[in-house]
Amino acid sequence: MTRRKLTEDEIELWRKVTKQAERLHPKLPQSVHPTTLPKPKPTKTPKMRLDGFEIGQTAPGKPTRHTLKPSVTDSLRASPVQMDTKAFGRMKRGKLKPEGRLDLHGMRIDTAHPALVRFVLTAQAQGKRLVLVITGKGKDRDEPGPIPTPRGVLRNQVPHWLSIPPLVQAVLQVTPAHISHGGDGAYYVYLRRGR
Repeated sequence: MTRRKLTEDEIELWRKVTKQAERLHPKLPQSVHPTTLPKPKPTKTPKMRLDGFEIGQTAPGKPTRHTLKPSVTDSLRASPVQMDTKAFGRMKRGKLKPEGRLDLHGMRIDTAHPALVRFVLTAQAQGKRLVLVITGKGKDRDEPGPIPTPRGVLRNQVPHWLSIPPLVQAVLQVTPAHISHGGDGAYYVYLRRGR
């Protein structure tokens, strides 16, 4: 917005007002008439220059994508090999035949967990080394919703159950089964030797 200059009528009106008004500071000299101040010129603030510094140099780059928790089969495949590597390779290729199998299809969690514990401990007591636990791949949910839920409850719970007591001292290695033995819907459980 630009300032306009006062007209002669406005200056005369101002003089009349100042003659009738009582001064707050009578000792200060009185000006004859108000003067219009010139429009102040904007002053440029000098940019600060620092050697070796650029604006935004410490700002992070592109935001990283969120990484979701890996699937159970991916985390089992990435886990270190605890057993003989030659036997592990043969087992992953489906060349080792499981000595026992447990099918958990259609079971609920409350019946599947005790059945798994009983099966694994019994197989270890009988001297078996490789058993197959079939969980199934699970059903897709009707509505996916905003929160991703893993497919197949037993498929995700069985590796956890095998890594906690009382089964952790019996299990040496858990890995997804070969396609000939059920693929992602089954797990090879390699047992420790009975003592």
